[in-house]
Amino acid sequence: MKIVFMGTPDFSVPCLERLVSDGEEVVGVFTQPDKPKGRGYEMAFSPVKECAIKYNIPVFQPNSMKDGEALKIIETLNPDLTIVVAYGKILPKEILYFPKYNSINIHASLLPAYRGAAPIQWSILNGEKVTGVTSMLMNEGLDTGDMLLSEKIEITENMNAGELHDALSIMGAEVMSKTIAEVKANSLKPVKQDDSLSNYSPMLSKALCPTDFTKSAQEVHNHIRGLSPWPVATATLNGKKLKLHSSVIGGKTTLAPGTVVSTDGVISVACGDGICVDILSVQAEGKKRMSSKDFLLGHKIEKGSVLSE
Repeated sequence: MKIVFMGTPDFSVPCLERLVSDGEEVVGVFTQPDKPKGRGYEMAFSPVKECAIKYNIPVFQPNSMKDGEALKIIETLNPDLTIVVAYGKILPKEILYFPKYNSINIHASLLPAYRGAAPIQWSILNGEKVTGVTSMLMNEGLDTGDMLLSEKIEITENMNAGELHDALSIMGAEVMSKTIAEVKANSLKPVKQDDSLSNYSPMLSKALCPTDFTKSAQEVHNHIRGLSPWPVATATLNGKKLKLHSSVIGGKTTLAPGTVVSTDGVISVACGDGICVDILSVQAEGKKRMSSKDFLLGHKIEKGSVLSE
């Protein structure tokens, strides 16, 4: 079976690696164009491009999927199946439906929940206990195609978005491999999504970063771990911005939300439900991330100080 793979970020790489290890015939890889990165703004390859080069797979980086050039490439490659994993571009119907077995997407949620660009982060931000990966037949909607296979994973109490990303990335490769096996066996049973159960997970932005300590400790904790490692939750202390990288739920308090209750190794902050969030690691403006314990050695924070948005 000839397969075209479309993907861009780190999340997609285990799927491409799995196609190779499974012995699939990957005839081409589509990924986003090279972009400037770092202080020197040097052009950088996407993680998927780096992986494809390692395996000598032809790489295609069209600026548009709609001007006809991408379709010409697809026609030349003539794939039986296209696998799409966080590619970052919308595919027109003539590309979606060109392969014999159409196009299959590997999506990091239990559809129909968390359609959209950031399902991993929003599942934590919203306090979900379980998420997973779903393979689906792609259509012209946004993550609305018929579901094929799925696997679940528990979101543990202190798991952050980066850790969940890595776990789902590996799970995605397994789901993809099983889905392709069932395509070959002609044993898939597509299931339509119930649109009434769907929600949307928009792209993250730094506008989400300010932390509202009037919310419950669990909500604040979810906010901090859901935005880690990017774009990172923030708070203002003594007029300066502080990034909050990790936390745990702390003890009870009667102090007002945002008040620093304790600085005994961690920065314990009162929340709106009378429970504290203990900040474990922070980052001052212009400084590197460090543990709160190390931060407190060089920055005196008085008990009773207030963290605000």
